[in-house]
Amino acid sequence: MTHSIPAQDRGGEPLLVAEGLTKHFPIMGGFPVKRKVGAVQAVDGVDLAVRAGESFGLVGESGCGKSTTGRLLTRLLEPTAGRIRYRGEDITHADRRRLAPIRSEIQMIFQDPYSSLNPRQTVGKIIAGPMEINGIAPPGGREARVRELLEVVGLSPEHYNRFPHEFSGGQRQRISVARALALEPKVIVADEPVSALDVSIQAQVVNLLARLRRELGIAFLFIAHDLAVVRHFSQRVAVMYLGRIVESGDRDDIYRRPRHPYTHALLSAVPEASEVEGTARERIRLTGDVPSPILPPSGCRFRTRCWKAREKCAEEVPPLVPAEGDGEGHLTACHFPEFRPGP
Repeated sequence: MTHSIPAQDRGGEPLLVAEGLTKHFPIMGGFPVKRKVGAVQAVDGVDLAVRAGESFGLVGESGCGKSTTGRLLTRLLEPTAGRIRYRGEDITHADRRRLAPIRSEIQMIFQDPYSSLNPRQTVGKIIAGPMEINGIAPPGGREARVRELLEVVGLSPEHYNRFPHEFSGGQRQRISVARALALEPKVIVADEPVSALDVSIQAQVVNLLARLRRELGIAFLFIAHDLAVVRHFSQRVAVMYLGRIVESGDRDDIYRRPRHPYTHALLSAVPEASEVEGTARERIRLTGDVPSPILPPSGCRFRTRCWKAREKCAEEVPPLVPAEGDGEGHLTACHFPEFRPGP
């Protein structure tokens, strides 16, 4: 099972693009008539682009809007504002009929392998489901195709008639990967695909996804809070805080020369082997709680926890632009970016 990247996608316009992507969930209140009294600003003006065949990592604390961004890009949620383009076509508000052929090319792997699989269906039925829904009859039949996919993800074809409860967490996630591959997608949005797994199993699943990217040319939007996993898997990285991208760029630039104070704080918290040897690096401990997305701070949203915050940070929203000395590919949303080397 292989498919190549179309010539028009290689090195050209990105496959999947978000421009000013925004999602506000309304808060309803009042009696006896319900009315909108506020909004949860889950995602607020996100710009990102995923190129053909690459792995793009989206990292940040829990509740920063990563998963909501993934669901917006797969059109599982309707955006409040902004644009989503796939292969140059605007799909922001496309209806179900227009989205049908596009959904087969943009698939999603969910965080919890225990709840994302129907416990009443066999593995064969689960993986064949997307083919049945889309009316696809592969050569040799759907059963043969499902057995092939099971082998691709490292499971036995003999598992075809088993149920999800008969598998471990790592095996269930492999079943989810096989289901995502059933329609030969061009893009897979992986939403925290290893966070619910044992550490010993995480590396196996990440290595599986990396192999699929290399062999099948699939582009990945890899959503995670574990920076070590993202560094291993992703070629480009975007750091998200309270609904906004605060820094993005090539993986090596982000990890070796982080510019945003929040990125520095995240990286300083990643354990290293040197700490065991008594040469631990300096940790940056953020003070205060993460502000509420219902009423985020003015200006820079990180300013309430930032040791470099000044008056300008409260008055102006910092644009996502290259810092002094950085190329166009390394963007930072900070009025006073850091210039010390990363950890």
